[in-house]
Amino acid sequence: MNFHELKREEVETKLQTSIQRGLTTEEAERRKRQYGKNELTEEKLPSAWVVFIRQFKDFMVLVLIAATVISALMGEYIDSAAIFAIIIINGVLGFLQERRAEKSLQALKELSAPQSLALRDGEWKKIQSADIVAGDVLKFSAGDRIGADIRLLEAINLEIEESAMTGESVPVEKHASPLKGENPALADMKNMAFMGTLATRGSGIGVVTATGMKTAMGNIASMLQTAQRSETPLQRRLEQLGKILIGAALFLTVLVVVIGIIQGHELYTMLLTGVSLAVAAIPEGLPAIVTVALSLGVQRMIRQKAIVRQLAAVETLGCTTVICSDKTGTMTQNQMTVTDAWSSGKHWKISGKGYEPKGKFFEGTKEVSPSEEKSLYQLLTFGLLCNHAELKKKEKEFVIQGDPTEGALLTAALKAGLGREQLSKTFTVEQEFPFDSKRKMMTMIVKDAQGQRFAVTKGAPDVLMGKSDYILWEEKRQVFSKLYRKETEEMLQTLAGRALRVIAVAYKPLRATDTLQDAEQAESGMTLIGMQGMIDPPRPEVKQAIAECKQAGIRTIMITGDHKETAAAIAGDLGLAHRQSDILDGQALSGMTEKEMESAAEHTAVYARVSPEDKLKIVKALQKKGHIVAMTGDGVNDAPAIKAADIGIAMGITGTDVAKEASSLVLANDHFATIKAAVEEGRNIYENIRKFIRYLLASNVGEILVMLFAMVLGMPLPLVPIQILWVNLVTDGLPALALGLDKPEEDVMKRPPRHPKEGVFARGLAWKIISRGFLIGAATLIAFIIAYQQHADNLVYAQTVAFATLVTAQLIHVFDCRSEKSVLARNPFGNMYLIAAVVSSFLLMVAVIYIPQLQTIFHTTALAPREWLLVFGIGAIPTFLLAGSFFARKRK
Repeated sequence: MNFHELKREEVETKLQTSIQRGLTTEEAERRKRQYGKNELTEEKLPSAWVVFIRQFKDFMVLVLIAATVISALMGEYIDSAAIFAIIIINGVLGFLQERRAEKSLQALKELSAPQSLALRDGEWKKIQSADIVAGDVLKFSAGDRIGADIRLLEAINLEIEESAMTGESVPVEKHASPLKGENPALADMKNMAFMGTLATRGSGIGVVTATGMKTAMGNIASMLQTAQRSETPLQRRLEQLGKILIGAALFLTVLVVVIGIIQGHELYTMLLTGVSLAVAAIPEGLPAIVTVALSLGVQRMIRQKAIVRQLAAVETLGCTTVICSDKTGTMTQNQMTVTDAWSSGKHWKISGKGYEPKGKFFEGTKEVSPSEEKSLYQLLTFGLLCNHAELKKKEKEFVIQGDPTEGALLTAALKAGLGREQLSKTFTVEQEFPFDSKRKMMTMIVKDAQGQRFAVTKGAPDVLMGKSDYILWEEKRQVFSKLYRKETEEMLQTLAGRALRVIAVAYKPLRATDTLQDAEQAESGMTLIGMQGMIDPPRPEVKQAIAECKQAGIRTIMITGDHKETAAAIAGDLGLAHRQSDILDGQALSGMTEKEMESAAEHTAVYARVSPEDKLKIVKALQKKGHIVAMTGDGVNDAPAIKAADIGIAMGITGTDVAKEASSLVLANDHFATIKAAVEEGRNIYENIRKFIRYLLASNVGEILVMLFAMVLGMPLPLVPIQILWVNLVTDGLPALALGLDKPEEDVMKRPPRHPKEGVFARGLAWKIISRGFLIGAATLIAFIIAYQQHADNLVYAQTVAFATLVTAQLIHVFDCRSEKSVLARNPFGNMYLIAAVVSSFLLMVAVIYIPQLQTIFHTTALAPREWLLVFGIGAIPTFLLAGSFFARKRK
């Protein structure tokens, strides 16, 4: 029902209510029973048990479980217990991550008013907002949160803060007149008030048109429930990797069993060998190492003021191709700031940041003192006199209590050294005519220390110009002639053309005997002092961050509920939009087909006057074009798009709880530049993940091949299953984890983003894994053959040599994994964590070989010193053989 189109009487009829008496208590109860409470409903979350079981549905995990069962049936209880422990640890980590219950709807509920003033049985009564029903007549005033969607019947100087719903950067003036047009945007419904928004000025009375999930807030809640988070690139790549590894493991297992049976080995022996190969092929520690590496990345990002709520989001940032950013509070400061002042034919620029009362005044390039510019000083003084806003300091931030426009005028006056205490000694307020949306003005009657009385007015420039007979020009009161009017209008157009919100200030001298019965007497025959232009300015660091993102191949798109002109001005300052065709508004979007929207998404830099549904459509259109989308925002209206994006980013300071809970990443300092830092960290983490995947899989290929080669040659097994498990967990695990702490390359933010469909083995990684793994396997087998020939009667000795050679070869090879080029391309001491991990892994291997209790478990025996020469000599061959080829290529 389009209640915004209906007249007062039509609204009353449609909702079957009485505007004079409201609903009866009985009727309200009946409607509540029929339609439900005025609450946001939420879908039932799965039980903890279901979430835990869900962690084990991955195919790699299922194969490991099968290997555990087979090992147990064959009596290999230590192997079985170790694999099972790894499975459980990974499951618990996944469970704890996923079980973070989403609190988005709870946060939405908190935005609803706990109580509202309703007309019931002809009396105004305080009722719980949950008990509001359609047809209730509600009354509210400044400071009240709206309890339901309301069609306004009375609006007295009413302004409502709707930025969290619509993206509007300033409170919206409301009225009670019917509107034309079937489907205006929420921001244009000036005769409606919406659940969860806040009245900042005046008062209103209205009829409830919708409650609960039928409200605009409920619509967002519904989208929030249905918007599904996309599977992250990392999850897709690990799933791809898992399938490849499982295929390889099953193939090799079958191959070895078949070869063994052909050669006459027992079925039991071959099944045990097959299981050991399966264990070797699957890097059991990979999920845990990925989780830990991401967690360490999270800690580094926290130090940069980026709080990660989902681990996989860290990596997703690294391949982001588009950042969709809300304007208000994200790219801008969400603090209306006076940047220009004009009076007496002079134009001044005012510097400063937001509501911080520090700034300088410039005429052209010359800095001036406001106290020496009489007309400027008077403009700022009277702008402060006709003002109710208060500036407060909370921790390190300055905040305004009251109307943001008045807050901007107050801050400008404070920058000039003016203050309320100072003015209170000079001026006394006698009377006030409050701001009225019809008059578009506010007037104070004041008296100065000499007893002179003035009417001081601020308001819309076009209105004040029409009410003024005089103008302050060259610091003198002149008749407001056509010449002065033309110059004033030109300045107004200049300021408005830069999307500034312009407020004019005027005054009227009064006699001591003048008695003012109404505002019209005070607001006529005035003298125009000048104008102040203000805007919600861009954050200082945003332009540079956008430029750096562009250099990294990442597009930045502004999405806002604000007017097209305002969005275009901010986008121009930030270097986002250079042509009018780069900007689209909600009206243009509404007429587009899905394909047209997808096509437009490839070149549009700014979306203005859009609804929450539009934001969601934009994100999905970009995703359909193959983009990895990061969506930033701070309001309730941003939440569905934040959740649907590949990575949702919320503002930590200005952001609503709804936006934060729907997000994957929260910016603790609200700085857009932090996103750039997070992208850099994400890219580095992904490269580090590739490094330890390279290391782990090359090591596993080496383990598989040494076993396979031995089987083909009809030799005993060089390694036993428990040794393979040890290598996978300890020898592989610690260095792989240290690789996750590697520092980024210098050019990490000068490369384009990875293609969203790039496989984990792209850029030659598969060849590196196979070639290095082959050399590690061959070296281990050679060491085993030499030791077995010297100790034919002692298989355990030869297996220990093979075990030591394999570990040593892998620990040397890990330094090769730090670079795409060669082990010699980077300083080996550039990652001291890796040095510590290699030393620790080597010492643990020595303990397994020499401590008697561990020898029994791991089937090892003590080696003579000369055997270590063999171990180090052969173990170093794979890495330094490759280093030699690197030098040969460099010489060419």
